[in-house]
Amino acid sequence: MADLGVVFPAGPDGRRSTAALGRAVVADALRPVDPTGAAAAERETNWRAGYLTHVRRLVEAGLASREAALAIADAGLVALHRRMRVAGPDGVEAGLDDLLRAPAGRALATAEVTGTAEPERELSVPYHGERLRGETLLRRLDAWVAAGVVEPSCAEAVRTVAAHPEWLALPGTTVVVLGAGAEMGPLTALLRWGARVAGVDLPRPALWQRVAETARRGAGTLLVPVAPDDGSDPARAGADLITEVPAVADWVAALPGRAVLGNYVYADGATNVRVSTAVDALTVRLAAARDDLALGFLATPTDVFAVPADAVEQSVRAYAGRSRTAKLLGRPLRTLSAGRLLQRAYVPGSDPGIADSLVAQQGPNYALAKRLQRWRATVARAGGTTVSMNVAPPTRTRSVVKNRALAAAYAGAHRFGVEVFEPATSNVLMAALLVHDLHTGGGPAHQQPWQDEACAAAHGGLWRGAYAPRSALGLAALLGYGAARG
Repeated sequence: MADLGVVFPAGPDGRRSTAALGRAVVADALRPVDPTGAAAAERETNWRAGYLTHVRRLVEAGLASREAALAIADAGLVALHRRMRVAGPDGVEAGLDDLLRAPAGRALATAEVTGTAEPERELSVPYHGERLRGETLLRRLDAWVAAGVVEPSCAEAVRTVAAHPEWLALPGTTVVVLGAGAEMGPLTALLRWGARVAGVDLPRPALWQRVAETARRGAGTLLVPVAPDDGSDPARAGADLITEVPAVADWVAALPGRAVLGNYVYADGATNVRVSTAVDALTVRLAAARDDLALGFLATPTDVFAVPADAVEQSVRAYAGRSRTAKLLGRPLRTLSAGRLLQRAYVPGSDPGIADSLVAQQGPNYALAKRLQRWRATVARAGGTTVSMNVAPPTRTRSVVKNRALAAAYAGAHRFGVEVFEPATSNVLMAALLVHDLHTGGGPAHQQPWQDEACAAAHGGLWRGAYAPRSALGLAALLGYGAARG
């Protein structure tokens, strides 16, 4: 079963190497604008440890011009679609583009769950045991901006939604939540606001019982895919995106209202690339079937981004304003670590700066899966599609806290000016940004793709703190280890 559906290509020895695929796709993406960078990626012998440099180069090479950024995104998508394969139950493999035309293996019917509550008519954000609304919410947004936890454009977008509570229910729209059970998805918030949500996730009864109960407690309508002979039982819902792109595509294409395809899928390791690639094939197929399709993504904060000059300036001020103790300890730590610890985040005056928050422990498959989503967002936006892609804050999700090193780093992050959010806060905040983007044509228009990515980012302070995040991560983990164990 592991080799059915969307799979990595097999090499001459029959092995499906994730490293070989990642190396080749990054090199192909760089080649149109940075042949030297492409060659360096191809020569990387230890992709698992060395990918960080090459993923950063994808951002740096795209800063030359809008055309360069679009060329990298387009070449990366082409490379992935050309290389990934689709394996059938008969052992025959085909190219990924076969999914754009392949007939569905089964038809999917729709089960519906209707909420029993009244829709919330005011934006409220759960935070530290209370719900922020009205002036309290606005003051918290101001405090986050002052502390460098969110971009000013993020706070402004949330303020706009708070001022237009009639937007929350997204009338006339169906938001397809791929990864209906995901901790970081908007499903719960949207259903509380009275929206129509179509949920897609694996056929796991316990997951769907939980999701259906969430819908019943909400105020919206949940639509889920079921086999026709399963009737209207939402607990028997589900589809496997890795093996059932055509069936899911046909089901989504027939949904009522304006369609928003929200990508909130996550899996461990190589499966993350497989499911993200399957979602991208689904996206291309649906875009051809529905000219009203809008796209939604969450970008991870632990990635590389170009950031505006005012973020650089705030970071430089924070570095200059370090406490006397921090300055005294910083010098020997940098010396002992050969400069790896407590580096300043930016060269003063950089415009844009490069915020490199990649975390080596998350691995190259995670980086590639998230990069694929950013590439699709960039290309789709340039083609006129409404796209909502916002950087989410560092969040204590199950997938993070089960990694001991990451859990410890998050527990100690506040000592370096980084605020780590609880899932309930992140969910509502990011759902509000999705609502904002869908009512404003994707948010403000920018000249450069990096500016689109930086707009409305809720990075938790990773972009505006005194230190380069990776240079403080080890110390944060050391300081947070006891708290994480507790």
